[in-house]
Amino acid sequence: MIDLLVVGGGPAGLATALHAARAGLDVQVWEPRAAPVDKACGEGLMPTAVAALAELGVDPAGADLTGIRYVAGARSASAPFRSGLGRGVRRTTLHAALHSAALAAAVPVRPQRFSTLTQDEESVTVDGVRARYVVGADGLHSAVRAAAGLGARPAGLRRYGQRRHARVAPWTDRVEVHWGPSAEAYVTPLGSGEVGVALLTTRRAPFAHLLTEFPELSERLAGAQMSPTLGAGPMLQRTRARTAGRVLLVGDAAGYVDALTGEGVALALAQAREAVAACAAGDPVSYEGAWRRVSRRYRLLTHALVLPTQLPAARNRLVPLAAAFPRVFAGAVDALGG
Repeated sequence: MIDLLVVGGGPAGLATALHAARAGLDVQVWEPRAAPVDKACGEGLMPTAVAALAELGVDPAGADLTGIRYVAGARSASAPFRSGLGRGVRRTTLHAALHSAALAAAVPVRPQRFSTLTQDEESVTVDGVRARYVVGADGLHSAVRAAAGLGARPAGLRRYGQRRHARVAPWTDRVEVHWGPSAEAYVTPLGSGEVGVALLTTRRAPFAHLLTEFPELSERLAGAQMSPTLGAGPMLQRTRARTAGRVLLVGDAAGYVDALTGEGVALALAQAREAVAACAAGDPVSYEGAWRRVSRRYRLLTHALVLPTQLPAARNRLVPLAAAFPRVFAGAVDALGG
């Protein structure tokens, strides 16, 4: 019997495995996809995420990010990160760095697909393999979450994300969030000749069609070579709890509000650390309180932004208000950064 089985070998699962190896636990990861695995995301790491990766000895290559800029037509508001630099990192680069670190730590990463689990007071059996604990880190549509009975019916708006890479020189060292009538566009510098462009919206429409909501951005990207579109969603995923016996959920599998604040990776890294601490202490129930603590800021800030932006009047006023109250906007950016 192993100490910990991690189902899902994305950043959340690999970080969990690295923390477990450091804690002296016998851990293995199941991930059926070959590394590196791509995903539709904004690809901007907040300063807290960069610091958390450094603690694990992971330093993915990318472009330094100095802050966040909100843009709506001719109006804009900008604020720096006060707690250090963020980093624009391609998802495949981030995943490859974590995967290499896991292998260097002698963590087995097996091309195994999850199917079923059962548990008793002493262990969890997953497709014939016994473990003292199981961490589900298998994403927005987590099969572990469903098998453990931790899912909850989502309510509210269904928002979706799409992402492309554009071969064009970055024109800023900040994450730009462009606000359109029904969508947001996130532009993240990724290197000397590439930016990531992620769109978030409730509308089900092609990437190129949604991009027309942002004339200035469309002009900057005109003629640039673009990668194929990757999509994700719906973003909102609710859970009734983050633990069920000896099963714990980490990352998007643990519940997700929205990608609006860009804190997904930072949040997953913090949850990975807390989940392993709970398992190492033999107290998985304690993870529930830890999850609430480390995710509280994300949940409050994201709900505060997502709900008002669904009202046209609120969307139209958001960037002018940020520009009119720079200290408030700077405080919000500082909270996001760490």
